[in-house]
Amino acid sequence: MKKFMNTAETMVAESVEGFVRAHEALVVFGRRCIRRRHLTPGKVALISGGGAGHEPMHIGFVGHGMLDAACVGHIFTSPTPSQIIAAIEEADTGAGCLLVVKNYDGDLMNFEMAIEMAGDRHSLDMVVVSDDIETSWSGEGNGRRGVAGTLIVEKLLGAAAERGMSLAELKQLGKGLNTRIRSMGVALNGVTVPQTERTTFALGPGEMEMGVGIHGEPGHARQPFAAADAIIGHLCETIAGDIAVTPDAKALLFVNGLGGTPPAELYLAYNGARRFIEESGIPIERSLVGTYVTSLDMQGLSVTLALLSDEEIALWDAPVATAALHWL
Repeated sequence: MKKFMNTAETMVAESVEGFVRAHEALVVFGRRCIRRRHLTPGKVALISGGGAGHEPMHIGFVGHGMLDAACVGHIFTSPTPSQIIAAIEEADTGAGCLLVVKNYDGDLMNFEMAIEMAGDRHSLDMVVVSDDIETSWSGEGNGRRGVAGTLIVEKLLGAAAERGMSLAELKQLGKGLNTRIRSMGVALNGVTVPQTERTTFALGPGEMEMGVGIHGEPGHARQPFAAADAIIGHLCETIAGDIAVTPDAKALLFVNGLGGTPPAELYLAYNGARRFIEESGIPIERSLVGTYVTSLDMQGLSVTLALLSDEEIALWDAPVATAALHWL
């Protein structure tokens, strides 16, 4: 295994320190979390977090128009309740906090525990993101995992919070979004985990893994490798068949790199995905292409489709200033 690191044990801490120093105009170290350098008094604070290995999510989404604070656990491991409580205490300026949580057992347990422990001192609520189609078929765990669609939820909720939306209103918005965002991923290799120095699954030269997760999990099917249009077509057909399309539907199409896929391939995949979705009768109003929600060095990608209202499109367009997303 070759990685740019000193030791597996110090990799996360050194990486997070480098992130903060590189983006010190936007973020600072809080107590056991990363938070916005400039908090807005009286605004509902948006907090998220998860294991390391998904960068730039979540720390790359801390800033104006998105998150107020984020907690980082060990690689693919939830942050602890004490980290989450520290983020709540750092970020709450009087209007309470909404916690955005990906639907994994460890994340749910630790965020719920933090709410229970801090709820007597703060006004708190939680939105659980569950956009991954793959886990809707397995019947295991708590249902669909939260994957790349988390970025869309955090962006829209962040913009709504900047506009002064209340905690209850943000919670309702987040719940509504969950029914209209779907994602699916594919990989050409497993993930090399620094602590074990092993890949999470191995593929032959003519194989690909369909339906992968962002913690290096294998998918539901190992299939023969195919041309890009066939791969993307399968992802889009599955997604389009799992989301309720209304006559006035407007879509955001997001093609996300999982860590080891170059931009040229992501844009090629976007071209195929857009063609397929539009031929399905769904107009694409907004787009995002890039490496935002990763699984360390996985050579793979995911496609996310979000059906949004005009008001939600406006929230997507609203100014954002974070390390990973930035527009005026």
